[in-house]
Amino acid sequence: MKRMDATQIKALNTQFKDKDILAVLELLVSHFGTGFCLASSLGLEDQLLTYFFTQLKPMPPVFILDTGRLHKETYDVMSKTQASYNFFYEIYSPNKADLDVFIKEKGMDSFYESLENRKSCCSIRKVEPLSRALKGKKAWVTGLRREQAASRDTLALFEWDSAHDLLKVNPLIEWDFDSVKEAIKKHKIPYNALHDRGYPSIGCEPCTRAIKPGEDLRAGRWWWERADSKECGLHVQKECGLHTQTERFKSKPLNQKGKES
Repeated sequence: MKRMDATQIKALNTQFKDKDILAVLELLVSHFGTGFCLASSLGLEDQLLTYFFTQLKPMPPVFILDTGRLHKETYDVMSKTQASYNFFYEIYSPNKADLDVFIKEKGMDSFYESLENRKSCCSIRKVEPLSRALKGKKAWVTGLRREQAASRDTLALFEWDSAHDLLKVNPLIEWDFDSVKEAIKKHKIPYNALHDRGYPSIGCEPCTRAIKPGEDLRAGRWWWERADSKECGLHVQKECGLHTQTERFKSKPLNQKGKES
């Protein structure tokens, strides 16, 4: 896909500000067919988006980054979701050779020792597999919400992912946690049992804990680190950042029917 400039991205965000999830996804279908995908962590947000993906015909791919250290409950909801909606996830795992070297040199749980080690582990288990998952795609959909973390409060519905050179779409960006939970209940969508045990955000088992009353929604992720460092690298942009990077994009904007205008 040709790059889109900041003006074009802004126009999309204005046009679709009050549109529902299906309207956003149908725009992508009309423009890209099945050339876009959903990145699912199997959390509440991604379960809701997966439900809407199953309404699309044909259904675009939904992929999972299986780090090898997910909770049993996460694998359980993976199986239940596939059975409920009669589809199969695309599964991406870490490069075994890179992971073996890291574990040999740093240790299995070295991420507790330093931010550098933790980010190296995330890079091997998540970031590199993500690059493979997005290869050849025109756009990807995520379950990011502004409410989730201070580092996400400037994100928009439509963005340009400068790290992977494709359109990034966050249909739930304006949603709050309670609204997501209500939608899960309304549509009777399978969800991770850990959400009922105080886990609003779920990642790898050794890096996730239940939160305490009054804590931030992502307080249970990498709880031993400072709040402003709690990103794994999946949503980091190149060099100058998302918004300044978009100034270089050069394609015609999409209209609501998904055609170039």
